[in-house]
Amino acid sequence: QVQLVESGGGLVQAGGSLRLSCAASGRAFSTYPMGWFRQAPGKQREFVAAISRWSDGTTYYADSVKGRFTISRDNAKNTVYLQMNSLKPEDTAVYYCAASKFLVTPMAVSAYDYWGQGTQVTVSS
Repeated sequence: QVQLVESGGGLVQAGGSLRLSCAASGRAFSTYPMGWFRQAPGKQREFVAAISRWSDGTTYYADSVKGRFTISRDNAKNTVYLQMNSLKPEDTAVYYCAASKFLVTPMAVSAYDYWGQGTQVTVSS
């Protein structure tokens, strides 16, 4: 079991940056591949980025954020990060981090077993 708590959301102007953090408690954080998802009002939860269990491991990105967002993790701190640059109004959503026991399809919501409560990101135009 792992508990996840996101932080770092807020209001930012278009073109600005934010860094989200997801702190994990529980055992064996380093064994879990991690992902970030987002959900805008009236829309389904969508994949943003994922990273394998190792700090220098494989990363995956949605096409909509590729080149602007960077996912990383620090296993010593039990934390995964999402650096978001060149933010756009369409990035406005609640952002969730998630942990997977056995990541087969990084972009699928169903691939993840544990979820945080989310943090709001609002990008003004």
